Amino acid sequence: MYDKHTYLMITKEFLNPQSIAIIGGSEDIQKPGGKVLKNLLDTKYSGNLYVVNPRANTVQGVPCYHKVEDLPEVDVAVLAIPAGLCLHAVNVLCAEKSAKGIIIFSAGFSEESPEGAKLEEEIRRVVDTYGATLIGPNCVGYMNENYTGVFTSPIPQFVPLSIDLISGSGATAIFIIDAAIQLGIPFAHVFSVGNSAQIGVEEALAHLDENYIHGESAPVKLIYAETIKNPDKLYKHAVSLYNKGARIASIKAGSSEEGSRAASSHTGALASPDTAVNALFEKAGIIRCNGRTQLLTVACILLRGIPAGRNMCIVTHAGGPAVMLTDVLSEGNISIPALPEEKQKQLLEKLYPGSSAANPIDFLATGTATQLGDIIDFVEKECPDMHGIPVIFGSPGLTSVFDVYDLLHEKMSTCSVPIYPIFPSALNVKAEIEAFREKGRIYFPDEVLFGDAMAKILNTPAPAQKSIKVPDMDIQAIRNVIDSATEGYLAPDQVGALLDAAGIPRTKEVVVAEESNLEQAAQVVGYPLVMKVVGPVHKSDVGGVKLNITDYKMLVEWYKNMMQIPDSTAVLLQSQLSGRELFIGAKREPSFGHTIVCGLGGIFVEVLKDISTGLAPLSTEEAQRMVRSLRGYGLIQGVRGQDGVHEDLFVEAICRISGLCYHAPEIAELDVNPLLGTPQQVVAVDARIRIAAHDETLD
Repeated sequence: MYDKHTYLMITKEFLNPQSIAIIGGSEDIQKPGGKVLKNLLDTKYSGNLYVVNPRANTVQGVPCYHKVEDLPEVDVAVLAIPAGLCLHAVNVLCAEKSAKGIIIFSAGFSEESPEGAKLEEEIRRVVDTYGATLIGPNCVGYMNENYTGVFTSPIPQFVPLSIDLISGSGATAIFIIDAAIQLGIPFAHVFSVGNSAQIGVEEALAHLDENYIHGESAPVKLIYAETIKNPDKLYKHAVSLYNKGARIASIKAGSSEEGSRAASSHTGALASPDTAVNALFEKAGIIRCNGRTQLLTVACILLRGIPAGRNMCIVTHAGGPAVMLTDVLSEGNISIPALPEEKQKQLLEKLYPGSSAANPIDFLATGTATQLGDIIDFVEKECPDMHGIPVIFGSPGLTSVFDVYDLLHEKMSTCSVPIYPIFPSALNVKAEIEAFREKGRIYFPDEVLFGDAMAKILNTPAPAQKSIKVPDMDIQAIRNVIDSATEGYLAPDQVGALLDAAGIPRTKEVVVAEESNLEQAAQVVGYPLVMKVVGPVHKSDVGGVKLNITDYKMLVEWYKNMMQIPDSTAVLLQSQLSGRELFIGAKREPSFGHTIVCGLGGIFVEVLKDISTGLAPLSTEEAQRMVRSLRGYGLIQGVRGQDGVHEDLFVEAICRISGLCYHAPEIAELDVNPLLGTPQQVVAVDARIRIAAHDETLD
C-alpha cells in the first residue's frame, strides 16, 4: 500500500521500467498486443519482457505465461485484452506483482457506456490504492527514450532537449508524430491519455512542470485536447513552465456553441465555451494553434529560438515566396524594415548584379553559398536592429546545392541572430535536405505557414501575473444583494446596488411603479431623461425605451404606453447623457469561471461583434490589452476631430466588473450596455445581471 501524502501520480517505474509485461501479446503484429511487443523488440528495449497469452508458450520469441497470476513481479503492464478482463488483471498486477505502471489500450469503457464508465472508475480506484500510474484506457500508449509502450507507428527519434507531446486523441498523436518525423523533429515524451481515467492532459502537464529542469528537460510542450477538465490546474502549471523557460502550444478542438445559443444576454450570445478557452490560453501564455501543421511549425520555431523582437530580415533567392512571407508577417504585426541605403550599397558589392539588398534581400537564383554566408554575416554584424533571419532556399534541380545546406548548418550554430531555414523544394533537393536533417536540423517547408506560426508566437502575451489585485469595493454590500436575491434577472435597484458597491459610476436613476410618483422622480433625475420599461428582458425589442423626454406631459404619456407592454412592472427614469457607447459583459463558464468581454457598444457589438475577452480575475495589463486589441480602438483614442474615451477609466471599469464577478460567482451573465465614455468619464447607463446556482471551479 502507499502513503497518499507522498504518492506521485506518475511513478519512476512507469517512466523507466526494468520489466514490462504485455497482457494479450500476440504473434499478429496487426493487433495491438502484437504491435506493441514488436515495437519494444525493434527499439531494443533493454529490460525484461514478459507476455501473457493463454494459448501460446512463446510470442515473437518471448517466453509466454498463460495467466497474469503466473507472472513474476513487473514494473509496467500493457493491457491489450477485452475491457471486461481488465479489472481482474489490474488487481493481480498491482496487488501481487508490484506493478507501478498500467497502460490500457482496450476500448469499451466510459467512451462507450455507463457500465464501461463504472468499470473504468473501479480500475482507477485499484491503481490509486497501490500507487500506480494509469494511462488510458482507450489510448495508444506512452513512449520515451526508455521504452515504446505504444501499438502504433512510426516511432520518432527521442532527444531529451526537444518536445513533450500530450494528446487526448491517439490518432491525432500518430498524425502529429508522422508529420514531425518528416520534418526531422524529435520528441522526449509522448503521452496518449485516451479516456484520462487517472492521467489526463492536466496531470501529464503537472508532471512535466514539477520535474522540469531548464537545460535538461524538453523546452517545448505540445498539447492536443478535446476537453479541458481542470482549467485551474492547466493554468497553474502552464504559467509555472513558462516562468521556468518552457513554452506550450496547443490545439483545443471540439468546442460547442450550444451554451451561447441558449443565452439571453449579449455577452451570453457572444461568449462561447471556446471563448473561455481562448481567454484561458492567453492568460496562461499558451500559444493556440489551429491544426497539426501549424502546431508543428510553432514547435520548430520554439526549438530554433524565439526572436528577441519583431524585426525580420528575409533572405531569399526567389522573389515570390519572399513577397508572400513579407505579406503574412506584416499582417501579423511583424516588421520587415528596409536596410539603410548606405548598407544596401555595401552588401550589393558582394552580390551579383540585379540582386536586391532592401529587405527582403534577394541574391537571385544564381546566388552562391558564399554569397549567402556573406549576407548572414552582414546582417548579424551590421544590422543590430534585426531579430531574426528567415532564409528561403529552394532549387530548380539543375545542380546539387549541398554547399548551401552545409553553410546554413554552420551559420545556425554560430550566428547570434536566429536563422529560420525555409526549404520549398521537397523533391529537387531531397538528398540535400535529408543530409541537413541528419545533422539534427529542422526546417520549414512553407513560408506562409512559417509566417503564420511566427505571428502566433509573437502575438501570444506572456502569462498574467500570478497574484492579481482585485480593485477595492464594498464586498459586504455585494454579498448582501447576492445572498438575498433569487435566481434569474435582478431588479433594477439590485443591479444599481451591485454597480455602486463595485465602484462603477452610473447615471442618476429612479424606478417608478405609480404614476403619482413620476413628477418627484423626474425632479431627482432631471430633464432631459430616458424612460425604460422594467420587466421585459429585451427592452428595445418591445418598444420599452424612450429617449429625450423633455417635460412632464411626455413623461406621463410614455409611462402609460410602457405600462401596457406585457410583463412590465414599472419604468426606470435615467439622466440622458451623451458620449461614445461602450460595452462590458461577463459570462460564467462551468469550471473556467467568468469570461469578461469588452468592446464598443451599438453596432460594433450587435453586428460587427468587435469584442475582446479575458478570464477573471483580470489585471490592469490584461484589461488594457483587451481594449487595445479592439478593431475599433481608434474610436476610443479619438479620430478625425471626434472625442475619444478616457481609456484608463474604461480599463478600470473592466477590472471592476471582473472584481464584481470574483466576489459574486453566482453571476451567470452580466451586461453593462451601454457605458457612455467621454474624455472625462465612463458611466454605466444600462445593465442586466442574471443570477444562477454557482458551479464551483475545479481545484
